[in-house]
Amino acid sequence: MRRLDEIENQIKALSREEFKELREWILERDWEAWDAQVSRDAEAGKLDHALNEARDDYKAGRSREL
Repeated sequence: MRRLDEIENQIKALSREEFKELREWILERDWEAWDAQVSRDAEAGKLDHALNEARDDYKAGRSREL
């Protein structure tokens, strides 16, 4: 049996409360990974084009301040 199959079976056996805790833990881990990726991309300059485009749109009146 694959490791993932074992984990899925264990998840299916969780109570509602345990599943809720697991879901919250997974979502938090996912957000942490996403934040880390965005930080790496920003440091590498991968977001510069989007930032410059947003600034240009704002200066040209094609957007508004939030």
